[in-house]
Amino acid sequence: MHKPISPSPPSPNTKMSSSNLCNAMLTTLTILFSWCSTLETCNARAGNQWGQSEGFPAYAFPMTGRGPETIPTQQVDNSATFNILDYGGKGDGQTDDTKAFVAAWALACKVEGSILAVPSGSVFLVQPISFSGPCEPNIVFQLDGKIIAPTSSGSWGSGLLQWLVFSELKGIKVQGKGIIDGQGSVWWNDSPTYNLQSEDPYNELRSKMPSTKPTALRFYGSNDVTVTGITLQNSPQTHLKFDDCTGVKVYSISVSSPADSPNTDGIHLQNSKDVLIYSTNLACGDDCVSIQTGCSNVYIHNVNCGPGHGISIGGLGKDNTKACVSNITVRDVTMQNTLTGVRIKTWQGGSGLVQGVMFSNIQVSEVETPIMIDQYYCDKSKCRNESSAVAVSGINYANIKGTYTIKPVDFACSDSVPCTDISLDTIQLKAVQENENSNKPFCWEVYGDLRTATVPPIDCLESGKTSIAGPHKTQNSC
Repeated sequence: MHKPISPSPPSPNTKMSSSNLCNAMLTTLTILFSWCSTLETCNARAGNQWGQSEGFPAYAFPMTGRGPETIPTQQVDNSATFNILDYGGKGDGQTDDTKAFVAAWALACKVEGSILAVPSGSVFLVQPISFSGPCEPNIVFQLDGKIIAPTSSGSWGSGLLQWLVFSELKGIKVQGKGIIDGQGSVWWNDSPTYNLQSEDPYNELRSKMPSTKPTALRFYGSNDVTVTGITLQNSPQTHLKFDDCTGVKVYSISVSSPADSPNTDGIHLQNSKDVLIYSTNLACGDDCVSIQTGCSNVYIHNVNCGPGHGISIGGLGKDNTKACVSNITVRDVTMQNTLTGVRIKTWQGGSGLVQGVMFSNIQVSEVETPIMIDQYYCDKSKCRNESSAVAVSGINYANIKGTYTIKPVDFACSDSVPCTDISLDTIQLKAVQENENSNKPFCWEVYGDLRTATVPPIDCLESGKTSIAGPHKTQNSC
């Protein structure tokens, strides 16, 4: 039998190493325990402060029975989706769901690329609301359900300019297959053209609504804005408005309101640039697209317009203001049963300049006046005659064809600031019903050239002036 080998006694160095190791482990555990305790305290405090400093009411948190202290404040997925139904929304078309939208937006605003989801199969009654920045960029407002406006006067106070507004945002996108319904018929009673129906359930409410009518959907002071897929209908006034925006894209949307609904523009642009509108159907009671002062680099194509008042630049220069509009292209557009086709309208007394405009490939059907420049625009019974005007120069019309009901061309330009550099190319317009005066274009103080023969013959253009001269040159510069 072999004698077992006894282990060698540890050397002094080995003893010292083991002792050091034990001390190091003990120190590490102490530090780790202390750090964990501190972290827990900090996280709880951060959660408390987040809830208080933002001032969110109780409805700003999902209805799951948890309080604010259980809402994650630091680790949020960049693709986070905030569904309105998770924040107290009922979607029954009767309950006021405004608070749910406020709550979901407050959280979505903090997450880049987040999605605020308005689900299909639900109808949300929403009071006037502002989805305001500054927020993280590239938020998606996914609208697949329906949002309806309140019809009680108490919701509007003395009058508001908009119902749903997105402001001071970057990369905001409103998309989906849903509907924004302004329920505007309750507002339209003051129009002599609107056809009141005795059986209309809103008749009793009309006299109580404020005189100021809201735009249904407005974007203000935002960059890289996209609106696609949705339907806007029955707005009290303008359906979709962009004000002071850059980089706007609108496509594959529908706008729908009755032909006799007053001032219900389809899309309204003001102080906005780099705008693209295409593949869109617009039916309303005013301009399908209205382009106002401060707009440049606007490209509109493949749009169906009608009923409505056509596609208009203006009215510009109201109340002696200065207006500047440039680099506008409208092409590949169809218009049916509209008041005008492509129109420029300015008020007397204004200043500024409209220049660099192309209207091409426009198909009109039973349009009252397909081509119009009106420097005497007035929406009242009477307007004062004034000598100054917004100048109109460098306007090109090409390949405009179809039928009209009143007049093919109407150019009414200012005596003191005539229209200059107007060109007409391949214009073929026929009267729906021929009569003694139906084929007579009208021209007043308009200078330009015919690049091809036209139907009917437009022989009233004058030649000579190609630019603004005299004392108006300075006041009409932009």
